[in-house]
Amino acid sequence: GGWVSQLAALDHPSRVGSLVLVSTRATGHGQADADLPEVSPRLLQTWAEADDEPDWSDDDAVLDYLVGGERSLAGPLLDEASVREVCRSFLRRTGDVRAALTNHPIADQGPRWRERLSQITAPTLVLHGERDPLFPPANAVRLAAEIPGARLRVVPEVGHELPRKAWSGYVDAIAGQVIPC
Repeated sequence: GGWVSQLAALDHPSRVGSLVLVSTRATGHGQADADLPEVSPRLLQTWAEADDEPDWSDDDAVLDYLVGGERSLAGPLLDEASVREVCRSFLRRTGDVRAALTNHPIADQGPRWRERLSQITAPTLVLHGERDPLFPPANAVRLAAEIPGARLRVVPEVGHELPRKAWSGYVDAIAGQVIPC
């Protein structure tokens, strides 16, 4: 979502009144640029030690697999019961769970856009968890620095998720950013 939003602001600036970028970075899939931090060593270790894929025909095994994946991305505010319910809802409405989980990393992200970030004209807020292991916070610092006038808010105790306990802080930050239509 963050990557698509950046591209929308760059390619269709008249359609973007304001921009809120949450837990994202200025580059696409794959290795980060040399000046940006990679995925945290802790997350890489978790992935390396992870069990094989679940039995995709066993909903309980898939649910545990999904929750475990979310747990690996989260900070200490994780509400596992809420995560479990969101994952259960995902399972109910998704026709091919395995495909849904694998299509994101293999999708064509198109040409690089980082070099164009200085062209973004929409007022921009960058929100990022201070404990994000997927895109460590220095990614957000660089992203905000490259977009003219962007504000950065690092959310304490949050990883690469939106835990219920942090919602009010996100809502307040976003409400202060959004320009009424």
